[in-house]
Amino acid sequence: MNICIIGSGGWGTALGIILHNNRHKVTLWEYDKEYAHTLEEYRENFYYLPKIKIPEKIIITSDINMAVKDTDMIVVATPTQFIRNVIEQIKDLNFSNRLILSVSKGIENHSLMTVSQIFQDVFTNIHKKNIAVLSGPSHAEEVAKHIPTAVAAAGYEEKNSEIIQKAFSNKYFRVYKSHDVVGVELGGALKNVIAIAAGIADGAGFGDNTKAAIMTRGIREITRFGMRFGANEHTFMGLSGIGDLIVTCMSKHSRNRFVGEEVGKGKKLKQVLAEMKMVAEGVATTESTHELAKKLGVELPIIEQVYKVLFMGKDPYHATEKLMTRNLKDEK
Repeated sequence: MNICIIGSGGWGTALGIILHNNRHKVTLWEYDKEYAHTLEEYRENFYYLPKIKIPEKIIITSDINMAVKDTDMIVVATPTQFIRNVIEQIKDLNFSNRLILSVSKGIENHSLMTVSQIFQDVFTNIHKKNIAVLSGPSHAEEVAKHIPTAVAAAGYEEKNSEIIQKAFSNKYFRVYKSHDVVGVELGGALKNVIAIAAGIADGAGFGDNTKAAIMTRGIREITRFGMRFGANEHTFMGLSGIGDLIVTCMSKHSRNRFVGEEVGKGKKLKQVLAEMKMVAEGVATTESTHELAKKLGVELPIIEQVYKVLFMGKDPYHATEKLMTRNLKDEK
């Protein structure tokens, strides 16, 4: 296949290398013209995926129209809050025989749309069957080193889900099919918010008991939220739900857990973000989810407290006390 990756961050680069290794023709689009030249010359993503060689046959460009020309599949790996502006440049593209795959994990601020909804909003001529999402416990740093990884790909048409499954799968990267686009998307987006909560607990000096409680009750919140949008409850027990939640809450590679940890130690959110090169999708998603929960009347106690700690300056100890002293309930 002829495949374009929009976004040359760590994840986009790692996926481009997978697809190249699987013998597809790959074009990697980088928005910054100067950095695109750096990637092309040195064949290393110094900012986002250092010490990993980018194969010579992967085409690198900052010309998005050239990047998507004659492609069979477009893989969008741009942070969610930038996707709309990027794909507006190619909004007249014909999708009759072309797939578009989101590997981003977030909910857009203001519009409160998932990435698949952004696709439908911008590409007015696109059919839902041509849209798919891929998500799961998959740090780019590990995938690039061929560490065995499993993820889920969901599409509105099984044939297209199978195309994606076969395109990406190999001996170190295994893709499972799903029919639940909404569930896979929301699991990937909201786990970042819960990972911030786990990081706050780490930074505040709480223990393993606390983190286990956050993760367990967190997946219940994600499930409750997702089901309001028609997602399948079982999806959240899979790779794109509990699987992704575990790795993001526990890993040293997790940007969202790191943000929470720094805030938990007493730093202001603006300072933490200013010192980061990479994007922590969970910060913006916390805002979007908080707004959606209010509109829908969905109770999300952990996510509500994360919002208050990040954006209202609430003390993490007070936020934890609020969660611990809520009305007692049945676990179900």
